[in-house]
Formats: sequence, structure tokens, C-alpha cells
Amino acid sequence: MAIIQPTMSKPAVTLFTGLIVAAAFAWAGGLLWFASTIPTAVEDGETRTDAIVVLTGGSERIETGLALLSRGLADRLFVSGVGEQVKPSDILPRASTVPVELRDNITVGTAASDTPGNAVETAVWARTAGVHSIRLVTAAYHMRRSLLEFHTAMPDVAIVPHAVFPANVKTDWWRWPGTASLIAREYSKYVVTWVVQKVAIQEISGGSASAIPRHLVAR
Repeated sequence: MAIIQPTMSKPAVTLFTGLIVAAAFAWAGGLLWFASTIPTAVEDGETRTDAIVVLTGGSERIETGLALLSRGLADRLFVSGVGEQVKPSDILPRASTVPVELRDNITVGTAASDTPGNAVETAVWARTAGVHSIRLVTAAYHMRRSLLEFHTAMPDVAIVPHAVFPANVKTDWWRWPGTASLIAREYSKYVVTWVVQKVAIQEISGGSASAIPRHLVAR
């Protein structure tokens, strides 16, 4: 007995193809927007906060956090996502410029393995430490998604972004396959995070768009 395979009608195929093409154009347009809005400089390098928070996973981040602590921009430094084998004493050799009285104020978090984990781990520490404002240190290309996660995990904490600019991440990203791939992946992660959070908030608020916090709307 012959098995009849279902086939899509020509209008359905055309519609499906059109949707795929439209989605591809939308993603590409979003990628261009995302790349064009990556910070190229630190906007606020002077505001003092309760703590400095460094997200590990890239070059220059810990060194920048230590330098900011040395400058007196906070009295505490929290390094999130260092892994279970790292202790504050492992970071201290890199902290020669940090005043001696502040070296005991360096805390490391070992639980986080990704950006959502960084946000949750930091939120728990901030509540325990009585922290109400932080300076967030991470790579420029990673900042937008980090702020999305951190604002959600700790909505009552003021956050001052402090981007670092790794030499291997090129500003003319389209000319460098490695940088282009990195930014494309980060943009895709940002979109997924934004959609998941928006859906969750709409479910909580009964679908009311006005109940969505402004920091969850892509800017």
C-alpha cells in the first residue's frame, strides 16, 4: 500500500519562505543595531557606589575592578563566577595597588557559571552585605545583556555600568570573523533573554504591557 506524504500547497510554501526571509532580515537588522550601540567609552567613571562587581570570563575585568577599588570608587569588590578553586588570596597578588585596609573587602563568588548565575549570585551577596548600588564591570559587548539580567535579579539596586574593552574585540567587527561571531552570539543571547523575560513579565502582569519595567525594553 502506497504511503501518501503530505505536501504543502504553493501559497503555504511561499508564506513560510517569506516568514523565514523576514525573520532573517529582522535578526540582521537587530544585529546591526546591537553592534552599533556597544559602548566605546566609560560614560560614568566617577560616581561612587557601595561595591564594585566584576564578572569573570574575559581579559582586563579583574584588573579594572581592582584599579577602581584602589581609586576609592567603592569600599568592596565582589568577583562573580570565579570557580570553586579560586579564593581571594589568589587575586591578591594582582592587587598590589589596593590599599591594605581594603584587601579584606574582596569577595569571590564561586556558584555562577553564566550571566544569569552572575546576577543571582550577586543579588544574594548584595542583600547579605547591605549593598544598594554597584559599579558593574564586564566587557563592552557583554554589558547590555548583563544589565538586563542584573536589573531583573536586583531591581532595587542602582547599577553604574563600567565597560572594559578587550584588545581582541575589534570595533570594526565586520572585518574580523572572530569578533563578528562573538557579537552575533551575544546578540542572539540578548534576544533570547529579552523575550523570555518579557513573556514572564506579561504572564505575571496578566498581559499588561504597561507593567513591563522600562529596563526590560530594548533601547
